[in-house]
Amino acid sequence: MSAQTRQRVSLLDLGKGALGILPDFPLLAREAPGLLLRKPTAKNSLGLIFQKNAARHPERPFVKGEGDDGNIRTLTYGEANSIVNRYAHVLQSRGVHRGDVVGLMAHNGIDNLLVMLATVKLGAISGLLNYNQRSDVLAHSLGILGARVVVVEDSCTDGFATAGDTARSQQLLTFTELREAAASQADDNPAACEQIVAHEKAFYIFTSGTTGMPKASVMSHFRWLKSYSGLGALGVRLKSTDTMYCPLPLYHNNAVTVALGAVLVSGASMAIAPKFTATRFWDECIRYDATAFVYIGELCRYLLAQPEKPVDRQHKVRVIVGNGLRPDIWDDFQGRFDIERIAEFYGASECNIAFINAYNLDQTAGTCPLPYKVVAYDIETGAAVRNGKGRLTKVKKGEVGLLLAKVTDRAPFDGYTDDDATEAKLLRGGFKDGDVWFNTGDLVRDQGFTHVAFVDRLGDTFRWKGENVATTEVEGAIDELPSVDDVTVYGVAVPGTDGKAGMAAVVLREGASFDGPAVFEHLATSLPSYAMPLFIRITDSLEHTSTFKSRKIELRNQSFERPGEDTVYALTDAAGGYVPYYEGYAQDVVSGKYPRV
Repeated sequence: MSAQTRQRVSLLDLGKGALGILPDFPLLAREAPGLLLRKPTAKNSLGLIFQKNAARHPERPFVKGEGDDGNIRTLTYGEANSIVNRYAHVLQSRGVHRGDVVGLMAHNGIDNLLVMLATVKLGAISGLLNYNQRSDVLAHSLGILGARVVVVEDSCTDGFATAGDTARSQQLLTFTELREAAASQADDNPAACEQIVAHEKAFYIFTSGTTGMPKASVMSHFRWLKSYSGLGALGVRLKSTDTMYCPLPLYHNNAVTVALGAVLVSGASMAIAPKFTATRFWDECIRYDATAFVYIGELCRYLLAQPEKPVDRQHKVRVIVGNGLRPDIWDDFQGRFDIERIAEFYGASECNIAFINAYNLDQTAGTCPLPYKVVAYDIETGAAVRNGKGRLTKVKKGEVGLLLAKVTDRAPFDGYTDDDATEAKLLRGGFKDGDVWFNTGDLVRDQGFTHVAFVDRLGDTFRWKGENVATTEVEGAIDELPSVDDVTVYGVAVPGTDGKAGMAAVVLREGASFDGPAVFEHLATSLPSYAMPLFIRITDSLEHTSTFKSRKIELRNQSFERPGEDTVYALTDAAGGYVPYYEGYAQDVVSGKYPRV
């Protein structure tokens, strides 16, 4: 079954899986009921959960990371809470109060996590900026946040400055300035922490959405707490002696919600990697004494592409949690690296429900106790199909359909900072008058017994390197090139990789030629590395609809392998830029040789 998604889940599967859960029953009994019983009006929050952990076991290790001397720096829960409180008081002195926004732009590290915790303990909202953003995209994100203060790691200040006047208008606080100011602050818990209500906002997490510039999805404390109970207590089930290794950026929801929630629900430790490095991944797991890690599917594929070596099985990792581990590598990955349990899940930054592989089954995104439907959709438009009565139609078990999550008081849709964008994600009157459903935009297979398997994403956004890429953002950057007359961008499958790689079909202006190194240089300064298209197809013309939208379906189907008489260029590195596509390029992408941006 390693090359094909599991079609169905049986009662026998669930029975076997339940036996594996029994040793963790005390944690489940204490924390899992909160998934269904917790109320959004209760006084509870991420900051309070952390604060209570620090009070219960102040001497227990909480976070590990790279120290200035190159050695591992470890903070206990008590030490971390003391620093967090000092940082919180500094933010208060800069005018930050409950409901304000604090922007945060930093690479992975201990202080990044501590600033985020300081913000949410004040009842403020942590705006998690992607440190890859530049220029107009970053200015747009800063405009959305409207932050009272933006905390920026010293090494990120040059990138931050590319946002121009928008950057200069912010109240900026560097890490160095924060640490210096914190030295004279008290370390008592902020009074606001115990007053925060669960439905209040905790994070703004930037996501491409379906079109256009980045949108800020809202993560409330209530939804974070549901993940804490559901993914953390029901799915991952760490022990207090465990260490969760996090190689993902801390602006990623898998890091600040999934990994951190799993750590705090058990009072475990979190190790923060400066960045993901495939060649040294298992050495770092051993170095940090990791027993778990958080992933995205592409990370697993990169690890599997590495040459086999003894360290592959010399680690102590027994459970991993993440999303996007595809069926074609599931068994190989689990077997080669001797992983006892894979807690695959399905979710999104803005989604109001999540699925978690609690029963340790293969090739499934797991189960969800909250209401959802998998419905028929139009393969051309991606829209949910309504019948003659105007209602939606569920697909049969084993079939693929569009995933919808029911919006209720216990499973609210927090949406985006943009009301129109929020409404665009909702379907009303789907099965009866008055019901409301969140359209995930994702295709899943209904496996039965509340289990699904992720299949693909719909719409203009495609997912690459664990990030959502909006085609309009990439099109805008390419359109700035003086040689370009018209462009359309879409995602294409590259055999052996997860998600979709970016491909641009470009019409050049009359008399212009394609300059691969120059195009590379422009896009590298205009786009995050994961958004740079792997392929650029030079064509004579692009067909458009009556509403001036380009027709992408044929181009997507032709991919980079069947371009007819058109020339396709492929992304390599700064030295080569975009070069004519060659046989073997796809394998170079799989192995990680290219692209190097």
